[in-house]
Amino acid sequence: MLTPKIPVAKEGFPFIALAALLTLVAALLGCPWTALALSLVTLFVVYFFRDPERIITAHDDKTILCPADGRVIGIDRLDECPFITGKTIRISIFMNVFNVHVNRATCAGRVEKVLYKPGMFFAADHKKAALENESCATVLRLPSGQEVAMVQIAGLIARRIVCWLQEGDEIKTGQRFGLIRFGSRVDVYLPNDSDVTVFPGKKVKAGESVLAHLA
Repeated sequence: MLTPKIPVAKEGFPFIALAALLTLVAALLGCPWTALALSLVTLFVVYFFRDPERIITAHDDKTILCPADGRVIGIDRLDECPFITGKTIRISIFMNVFNVHVNRATCAGRVEKVLYKPGMFFAADHKKAALENESCATVLRLPSGQEVAMVQIAGLIARRIVCWLQEGDEIKTGQRFGLIRFGSRVDVYLPNDSDVTVFPGKKVKAGESVLAHLA
């Protein structure tokens, strides 16, 4: 059974409170149109930081779930990867400002590394984003010994990556592990022999959509 929780990520509370305060001040100052505009901003901020429960769909330790809501913008085969050993498949998911931005673990495993990298802020769907943008990579070691990496990438508007994991943590499939504020991207790096089940352009949901099956 799912545990009841407030369906808004706690990182959004300061932004919601600030927007609500500005709305109240505008109303008290007798600026109805400004107050109306700010109330719409408040509602949008609440909507952006929503954190709905999900029914986790993985039934075995070979299934790789999507870490983010959004759209698949690329599937690439790489000869080398800065996060896991050997040839890899990279699946890139782009989140616009209307998607849920809470990220969920693709699979169960132990956190081997959490690698934060400062960088640029190209549009998250740009090819340069994967290499040059600010990012935070979480590398998981699965019970099978295989490695999977989840890389949160900041975008043109997103300027704050939040990752709640530390090296040595054990994480469950579909467990929340972080978020990125105001539009962004998450890349998943898998072993090269994985069986990918999605395609560019497909819309996906965190914790529910299956990205691939490990060999």
